[in-house]
Amino acid sequence: MSGTLSITSAMTDPALLDLPWDLPLEAWPSEHIAALPKGISRHLVRFAHLSGHVVAIKETTAEMAKGEYEMLRTLQRLEIPCVEPVAVITNRTDADGEALAPVLVTRHLRFSLPYRALFSQTLRPDTATRLVDALAVLLVRLHIIGFFWGDVSLSNTLFRRDAGAFAAYLVDAETGKLYEGGLSNGQRENDLEIARVNIAGELLDLEAGGRVADELDPVRISDGIVDAYRKLWSELTGSESFGVAERWRINERVNRLNDLGFDIEELAIRTDTTGTTLRIQPKVVDAGHHQRRLLRLTGLDAGENQARRLLNDLDSYRATYRRDEDEEMVAHEWLMRVFEPVVRAVPQELRGKLEPAEVFHEMLEHRWYMAQTEGRDIPLAEALTAYINDVLRHRRDEATVIGPPTEAITAELPAVAPDTAAIAVHDPDDEGDWRLKV
Repeated sequence: MSGTLSITSAMTDPALLDLPWDLPLEAWPSEHIAALPKGISRHLVRFAHLSGHVVAIKETTAEMAKGEYEMLRTLQRLEIPCVEPVAVITNRTDADGEALAPVLVTRHLRFSLPYRALFSQTLRPDTATRLVDALAVLLVRLHIIGFFWGDVSLSNTLFRRDAGAFAAYLVDAETGKLYEGGLSNGQRENDLEIARVNIAGELLDLEAGGRVADELDPVRISDGIVDAYRKLWSELTGSESFGVAERWRINERVNRLNDLGFDIEELAIRTDTTGTTLRIQPKVVDAGHHQRRLLRLTGLDAGENQARRLLNDLDSYRATYRRDEDEEMVAHEWLMRVFEPVVRAVPQELRGKLEPAEVFHEMLEHRWYMAQTEGRDIPLAEALTAYINDVLRHRRDEATVIGPPTEAITAELPAVAPDTAAIAVHDPDDEGDWRLKV
């Protein structure tokens, strides 16, 4: 390896020096490569093993690699869901001294998948709609901080399951630009049109390959991001007027925003000259209301929808067993007696399939469906055993998906030991993909 190799990184991992930077990325030996499903990219991208983790390595130009690295670091500081930048490698040369392309290294987002790997055989309309809805939420969050993406698409996004829905993460910030003064309506509409056209093209491409359900309409699905985006943007930034006697609408607006996963940092409230009308407008909003509450109470770091479901179960547990006790004390008890026993009961060989919060959410849903079907309350141990054997064992491993994205991993499971902890039953918000496999 040439001594001129340059590594730019906020926290350089010495193991970076062990990777074969003197070889073109396409020629890297298999012992360094991690077999993970990739999205479509204009650049060559490969996954590699690094210090027990998986990183994505993208060949590009030095200027673009450095620009994207800094942009991703900025987005992370602003708490935008995106991949973590690891390093920029420049001044690469091969054994003959010929220059090789610079690369951007990012950490692979565990339990995430590109949209093409989120279905086994065909993409159903409801799944496609949920992907587009997740992308709309991400786009709104980006626009709120003044970020113009410029290349919005399913291919430039990774998706993680989030309590039956999906959470979207930005992968490619190459074309993005951050405007301190915020975006104009024209810039937002431009990004939205780019998203609509790109999504339609991606779904039409899948349709041409016979990889979508017959009833899926790519154009209708792609138009859905426009509606979803505008409704969410209006809820987050629009002003609302009402009479002074209807002041309860202030709390109603705040609660709606919280239910969408956003907190209000500042709320502007004005009265007219007659003092008979109030006008409210969220001035600055931030995301993660339920995430922060769950983290504060339990230390669990989960997706927003997952956090909402776990908090629902925690609140039900408190109402049922510890109604008058301190919330923090009950949260600790719920964590020890309910959540952790469920997570520990998952056999070791199945723990890479879904992250713990998603396992807990799906188990709650499975228990609810069992109760509806059988007309009785289902004990925790029975529901957990049924979920592991009938649902979890048939899932792909979403921590690190090895092999073709359509491959199913199955294994014989030992019996799960009975557990006496109590979990309240909830009516699920929507149908997860797993339900179709039961």
